Amino acid sequence: MAIEIIKEPKVSRESAAGNTHNKVYALLKNSTKSGKVLDIPCGSGAFLRRLLDGGYATYGADLVQHEALPDAAEFMSADMNRTLPYEDATFDVVVSIEGIEHIKRPFDFISECNRILKPNGMLILTTPNISSLRSRWRWFLTGFHNKGKLPLDDNDPQPRHHINLLSFPQLRYMLHTSGFQITAIHSNRIKLASLLYLPCWPVSRLITSLVCKKGAKNGTQDTLFRHITRQLYSFDVAFGESLILVAHNTRQQSVPPVSD
Repeated sequence: MAIEIIKEPKVSRESAAGNTHNKVYALLKNSTKSGKVLDIPCGSGAFLRRLLDGGYATYGADLVQHEALPDAAEFMSADMNRTLPYEDATFDVVVSIEGIEHIKRPFDFISECNRILKPNGMLILTTPNISSLRSRWRWFLTGFHNKGKLPLDDNDPQPRHHINLLSFPQLRYMLHTSGFQITAIHSNRIKLASLLYLPCWPVSRLITSLVCKKGAKNGTQDTLFRHITRQLYSFDVAFGESLILVAHNTRQQSVPPVSD
């Protein structure tokens, strides 16, 4: 299949909320200094350039190929709603910046990330944070979340539409039922406007805790719900602009049988 090339000025732009690329790169660098890293969707290649400068074996994937993509990065056309064009256990790290909220089949995408990662491989996923108190307040008043402030124009569907904004509990469930465990939770930045909702924080957490405690069917579920509530009301989730989740797959390295 021929790869469509978008003819734009050869400038790589960060298509993400402010400081997202900086934070993701710092998390990656603190975890591993080398390895095969896939950036999907890679857009015009801004994060690919960081990966190349950092000495990583750099791969990019997206629906279309931008002219601004660095030549040194290996690019493949890929649809995040479908099977990704890579063999099992290919990558050490998959980075997905502001992509999952644009696709119809996020569960399938997470499962594909698990498949193409090596055992104990790392996924760094970012998405607009609709679990923040600021976004929840906007939902209460308008029916629309922050980063999705207006109705989507169904007369003119666009790939950039946020068709699948996901809350932290949804993302956690998606990852933990697809072979991953969340190992770190961060945000790109906390805006001053978000701190205006600080007085709501303890009240909302208390009500959520009581609801979860009442709904738990047994001690195991109660422990799980309390853990999820602590994560949901961590500072980064309660006030961050974008969620940045680090998860590792739980697949173990296969061990060859011992010969007699």
